[in-house]
Formats: sequence, structure tokens, C-alpha cells
Amino acid sequence: MQASTVNELKKELTHLTPKELIELCTRLARFKKENKELLTYLLFEAHDERAFVVSVKAHIDEEIDAIPKDNNLYLIKKSLRKILRTVSKYIRFSGNKITEIELLIHYLTAIKDSGIPIHKSQVLTNLYEMQLKKINKVLPTLHEDQQYDYGKLIEELKVHADKGLLSSFFKKLR
Repeated sequence: MQASTVNELKKELTHLTPKELIELCTRLARFKKENKELLTYLLFEAHDERAFVVSVKAHIDEEIDAIPKDNNLYLIKKSLRKILRTVSKYIRFSGNKITEIELLIHYLTAIKDSGIPIHKSQVLTNLYEMQLKKINKVLPTLHEDQQYDYGKLIEELKVHADKGLLSSFFKKLR
């Protein structure tokens, strides 16, 4: 079975009654957890983006606090990737550039503040730097005032990344 385009689906949905639309939405929500989460966001949280961002930030903090801080880098990598997948999902739900930047900055800040040794692993360093690149890619699309405000936060995160790279560079010289 070939999936229809979004435009074709939109045209077909305009012909349905409200009752049929409700039935389709509830059936769609039953099949996949992500569909149910998106429908929950659209119905209950999309009208108050600020509260949504605050709740996601709290979720990020809880998840990062739950990561064991011992030297098990494998477990740390796996946990950080899982949290990042969740953050990315919420960013897709929102579709708002400011929300994207705020959540990614909070994710990186939480990693920095948690004391996770990201510079002991090239994978963790790359993960951190890739999120900085994502932020820098979205930043120019914002208003100038917002660019300036978020730019300060991003510089602090870059300094943290560079500090670790310099320390690993000096370790190689010894």
C-alpha cells in the first residue's frame, strides 16, 4: 500500500464530518505512542508554549539527574542519547524555533552542570558539539534581540566545549 501525500490527505479530510474526524483521530492515537503524544500536545499543551517548555525542561533535569555519574561512559552515552531523542521529539511536536533553541540550550546546560565528563569520550564530545551546531543553524532565523540573548548563552556552552578540548589536547602533549 502506497501512502498518500499530505496534500491528498488534507483534501480528503475536508470531506469528513466532525464525528468521522474524531473517530479517525482516536484510531490513529491507538496505533502508536508518538501519535498519542502528538495529539496530547496539540490538544492540551500547544496553546501554552511557555508551560510546555517548562515541563520539558523539568523532564530533562529529572532524566539527567537519574544518570549514574560513575565512569561507565557506555551507560552515560546511552542515557544522553535517549534524552536527546525525547527532546528532539518534543521539538518536532512544537515546530517553534524559539522552543527548539531553548530546549537544546537547556539540554547542553544540564549536561554541563551535571558534571558528566563529556571530554573523556569523543562520542560525548561530538554529541555536545552537534547540538551546538544545530543551535547555531537555527539562531539566524530569530529576531536580532533574541539572537543576542541566546548568543550569550551559546558562548558559555562553547567555552565549556573548548575548555574540554584544550585539556584533552594538553593531555596528548604530555
